[in-house]
This record gives sequence, structure tokens and C-alpha cells, in this order.
Amino acid sequence: MSFFNEAEIETRENAPEPTLEDVVSYRKKKFKGQREELLKDLPREKRFCTLVEEDRFCERCNSELHSIGEEFVRTEIEFIPAKVRVIDYYRETFECRSCRKKGESYIEKAPMPYPVIQHSYASPSTVAWVIHQKYEMAIPLYRQEKEWETLGVKLSRATMSKWIMAAYRDWLSPVIHLLHQKLLEEKYLHCDETPVQVLQETGRKNTTDSYMWVYSTGKYSKHPIRLFEYQPGRGGKYPEAFLKGFKGYLHTDAYAGYNKVAGVTQCFCFSHLRRKFVDALPKDVKSPEATIPAKAIEYINKLFKIEQNLEKLSAYERKDQRLKQEKPVLEAFWLWAKDTSPKVLPKSKLGEAFKYAFNHEEGFMAYLEDGNCSISNNLSENSIRPFTIGRKNWLFSGSPKGAAASAGVYTLIETAKANGLNPTKYIEFILSDIPGSAFLEYPEFLEDYMPWNPVIQKICK
Repeated sequence: MSFFNEAEIETRENAPEPTLEDVVSYRKKKFKGQREELLKDLPREKRFCTLVEEDRFCERCNSELHSIGEEFVRTEIEFIPAKVRVIDYYRETFECRSCRKKGESYIEKAPMPYPVIQHSYASPSTVAWVIHQKYEMAIPLYRQEKEWETLGVKLSRATMSKWIMAAYRDWLSPVIHLLHQKLLEEKYLHCDETPVQVLQETGRKNTTDSYMWVYSTGKYSKHPIRLFEYQPGRGGKYPEAFLKGFKGYLHTDAYAGYNKVAGVTQCFCFSHLRRKFVDALPKDVKSPEATIPAKAIEYINKLFKIEQNLEKLSAYERKDQRLKQEKPVLEAFWLWAKDTSPKVLPKSKLGEAFKYAFNHEEGFMAYLEDGNCSISNNLSENSIRPFTIGRKNWLFSGSPKGAAASAGVYTLIETAKANGLNPTKYIEFILSDIPGSAFLEYPEFLEDYMPWNPVIQKICK
């Protein structure tokens, strides 16, 4: 109980203050230019503190004070709350007076920007902000509703939902469709899937799991794409249909459903294999590093360590070094595994880990065939993580159409990030520029909205 009156018990009048030497060892190490680097892209304002005219006198002799210089004191970051304003559009009308004198009327009206949503107060920036809050920041619409109210706007969650759905249907989905086509032209893809609860699915209970699938281009692709697709199940028919026409290397977690994708070479994920052996580590042993699972983990960690050193090599050099450095490690691992596994109970976690490894040995070795292949499927897992984090807040999608729209929005957000763009700026640009364009008549116009387009790269960073 002395914890609660510790101050009274421990106090001493002559207790010494810490010296500079005592404090220095606890200071966080600072690097030259560290703070400046954090603030380099922010607008700056110099705030000058001075004496007002009536106070510029010497308190000793009452003479006038003159400035002799200034000193820097500190830097602060100021938060400027969001502001909402109303924009009223007026269109100017022109006439030809010469024609009017001749009795012929000629009138021309100024061009108008096309609205992102017809008969709505929505602007591209407003819709982009709602999307940013919901999908990037994982803030559900009912919370956004309260935030808009503090800004003086009564904007219901139903209206915001309608905006997202309409923006996806009319303007975002054509861009996503083209991204899908570009994805299928790649030679290296990663796939993953995660459950999502979707309401109002025909013939299904609301508690039944649906799935969000993510398809990613390879790590070394010039045009990174992260494409999400909602489907009501986890069957192999879904990736089979989505990847129709793709021929190349497919990185997965060895889920059997991907076997339905024809004409591909499957590369399996060593991170998943390592996880199997990590789960098999005994919890009641003082030195788990001396156990069989730890030995398997050691082999796999060695592969990942070698991979780190091969990052900057060309694909040809990477393949060559993998064969020289990693293949011997793999051969030693398989030899050790085949010698050790008979001593393990087949139904134990360790036995299941060995079984998983042996059943997919060919897929684990496939990455050695091409230097652009990856040793793991971490890329697609990292891409789907923002969705899984957001799912904890909004819990479910209200309808299949809503789930499809969410998949499309996540596609643009994660693809924008992969291309070094600001996702909110990117989506706002699409919603500002594509309405009223002739992309339906000329589909090639959609190339202008690809995230690697030089114009997009310049204005959406």
C-alpha cells in the first residue's frame, strides 16, 4: 500500500538534483537534420516577437531602445482545423452583336465543369475526403456524420454512402477496370484473401463469411497495382475467373483454391512456412532455440537474410546468386527435414509443419527459376492489411454492391500508395477530371488516369 503514499515516504529536503551527466545518457540520440527533414515539406511562417512602440524605452534612464538583432527560440507545428465553404457556380453568356444587328442571333455560354454527382452538393474534394476518412483512416460514416455536424453541415451517413457508391459506379470503376487489364499483362502476381461479413446477400445468412481478394503485381514491377475484389466465397473459381488470361508466376500461401488457375507456376510463401514452425515451438521449454522447430526457423531466416543482400541486384544477377547462395541452404533444409520428420508425431503441430513443407516442396523451390520472383507472399499480405484494420471499425458491408464499391476504392488507395501518390489527391483528381470526358467513346483516354502517368505523378504526390 506504500505505493499510494510514496511521495510522502521518500521525500528528503537534501535530495540532490540530477547532474547533466545523469541526464545525457537517457536522452534520445538525435541525428543531424532529423527535425528539419520531418518538416521540410510543410509551409513555414516566421512569427516575429517584438516590443510595441510604447514599450521601447529603457527602464533605467528612459531613453529609446533600438533593435540590435534577433535570435531563434523554437519551432512549433500549428494545427489548422478543416474549413467548409459553399461554392456557387454561375455561367456567363455571350452574344454576337454583329449577328444581332443582321437579325441573326448567336449566343454562346461559358463551359462548366461537370458535376461529380448530378443534383447534389457533392464536390470532388468532398467525396474524396469522405473516402479518405472511411477507407484510409477507418472512420465509419456515422462518426464522420458527427464530425461534419461540428463543421456546420448536416450530412447524413446515407448521403455519404450514396456519394461513394455513385462516384465508384460512374467514374472510378472504369479506371479500376483498366487496372485489371494491366494486371493480367504482368508476369509476376501475388494473391491473398481475407473474410468479410456482407449483409443482404441473396440466399445467404448475414453471418456467412464472404471474402475480399487482393491481387498484386510483383515486387519489381514498373507499374505497381493492388487490385481488390469482393466475392461471396473462397472457392478456386473466383481467382480462376479473375486471372483468366494471366500466364506467369503466381505467389500464394499454398491455398488449394489457387490450383484452379491454369497455365501458371505457383510460388509458395516461406513466411507461411516459417509461421508453421513458429507455432510448433514448445511453450514450456527454457531454451526453445535448441528445439527442432527452431532449427527449421534458422534455415528459413538464413534464406531471408541472403535475400536482403540481393535486393538491389538485377533479375539475372539475383537468380544467379540465389542458385549459388540459397539453393545449398534449401538442399540442406530438405535433407535435414526428411531425416528429422520421422521422429516427430504426425498429428502434432510440428508434424503438420513438416507435412505442409513436404506437400508443397516444388512450389517452395519455384522462386529459384526467375530472379523477379519473391521468396514470400508478404507483398499481398501487406496490401490487404489496411482493409483488415478498417474491418475492425466498420465490421461489415451493408450490401454486395457496397462491398464491391469498397473493393474498388481500396484498389485505388493501395495502388496510389504503391506508386508513391497521395491517395486522396489521386481520387480527387479523377473525380475532378473524368466527369464530362469522352472516355466511354474513347477508352484510350483512361490511360491518362493510370497512377504512373507523368501528369498524375506530378500533381498527386
